Amino acid sequence: MPVNILMVCLGNICRSPLAEGIMASKLPKDKFNVDSAGTGSWHIGHSPDPRSISTAKKNKLDISKQKGRQFNINDFAAYDYIYVMDKSNYDDVIELAQTSEQKNKVQIILNELYPNENVDVPDPYFGMPNGFEIVYNMLNEVCDIIADKLKVTHQ
Repeated sequence: MPVNILMVCLGNICRSPLAEGIMASKLPKDKFNVDSAGTGSWHIGHSPDPRSISTAKKNKLDISKQKGRQFNINDFAAYDYIYVMDKSNYDDVIELAQTSEQKNKVQIILNELYPNENVDVPDPYFGMPNGFEIVYNMLNEVCDIIADKLKVTHQ
């Protein structure tokens, strides 16, 4: 049975689709399943932001077929690891958790790079210069670390 990993951001069109595509590219598909969701409902059924798609494509990843969906309570049972992009996403997901086991599945993604610092992956949606490239590079770096740990843990 594959290990299921969920990447979560606010709208599921910028950061989490990139994180999904990056992480999926670093793990064997027969052992790991990677998905993404948003804490908000604005983009359910939508493709990722064109800037995310373009940034992924520049890095030889195709995320264009992903569709936005909203995080829900059933995701705690469906996923082994839940990585959120920022403290606000963390708070929104933790608020839905009903057990300590569910809470323990949720991690702020950059804590893998900066332990216990709760550093946010910035939301590039509102046009910070080179924002999507900056976010891609951050996620690529942290996904290398997470993928290496997961491959060792789930040999």
